[in-house]
Amino acid sequence: MDWPIKIQGRFVTEAGVEEARMLLHTHPLWNRSRLSRELCIRWKWRRPDGQIKDMACRELLRKLEFRALIKLPPRQRPGPGRLPNIEPVKVDQEPISCLLSNIRPVKIVNARDCAEHEKAFNYLMKQYHYLSYGRPVGQNMKYLIIGRDERFLGCLLFGAAAWKIEDRDNWIGWPATVREQNLGLICNNTRFLIFDWVKVPHLASYALGACLRRLPCDWKRRETGNGARLETARDWKRRYRSDIAMVETFVDTTRYLGTCYKAANWLKIGRTKGRSRQDRNNQLKVPIKDLFVYPLRRDFRELLLG
Repeated sequence: MDWPIKIQGRFVTEAGVEEARMLLHTHPLWNRSRLSRELCIRWKWRRPDGQIKDMACRELLRKLEFRALIKLPPRQRPGPGRLPNIEPVKVDQEPISCLLSNIRPVKIVNARDCAEHEKAFNYLMKQYHYLSYGRPVGQNMKYLIIGRDERFLGCLLFGAAAWKIEDRDNWIGWPATVREQNLGLICNNTRFLIFDWVKVPHLASYALGACLRRLPCDWKRRETGNGARLETARDWKRRYRSDIAMVETFVDTTRYLGTCYKAANWLKIGRTKGRSRQDRNNQLKVPIKDLFVYPLRRDFRELLLG
C-alpha cells in the first residue's frame, strides 16, 4: 500500500494506523468512542470551536477496518446514520389549504435549543421524509417550521457539504487542495420536509429564506468613525464558532422541480453524476439530481478561494 492514504479529508500515515493498533492492543476494554477521542487528542484533530472531531474520527476508523487495516471492537450503541428508538410525537394531520397569511405567525425554531423540539424533529423527519432520517455526522443544524397554535408544518436539516462534486467545484474554481481546506465554509440543506397535508403556497420558500437569514454571521456597518464592520453571531457561528459562506442542496428531479429553491433565489449550477457518497466501487446508482447553491455573502468566492 502507498502511504499516506487519504480518508475523511485527512492523510493517514502507516505510523498513525500502527498507533491505533497499539491502543487497541493495550486497551482491550476501550470502545470505539474512547479510541476515537484518544486519537483526536493525539492527532490534534479538532473543529474550529476547539471540540475534537469525534464522529469524523470514528468514521475514519470504520473505513480503516473496511480496508482490513485494523479490527475494531463491536458497536455498543447506534453509530452514525443510526438513530436509537425514538418515541412518537403527536402530529395534527388535519389538512391545511390556505394562504400563508392565514397561518401566521410562522416560526422557524432551532430544534437544538430544546430537548422536546429535537425529539419532535427526529421523529417527524424519520417518519415523514421519503429518505427517512439517520443521525447526522459532523456539524449540523435542525429547524422546525411551526405555525399558528404551535402546529408543526415541516422541518429542515443543514449538514456537511458534499466532499466533491464536479459542477460545483468548477463553478467555484477551486483546486482540490483549496477545497479540502475550505469545504467547511459550505453547508448542505440535506433534508427539507413540508408535510403532505400542508398545502400553503410560498411556505417552502418563506421557510428557506428564514433559515438562511439565521445561519450565517450578520455583518453590519456601525457608526465607529472608521466604517468598521462588526459581526453578530448567528446559529452556525454560535454553535461551531466558524462561519459559512454558501449553502448547497441537491434536488431529486424524479420527484421535484426545485420550485421553492428557485423562488428563494437559489442558483442552479449543474447536476450530479448519479452516484452516492457511499459508492466506494463506482457501482451504486442513484437518481441524478439538480445542484442548487445560495451564496450567503457577497465575498463568498473570495472566502472559498482564500
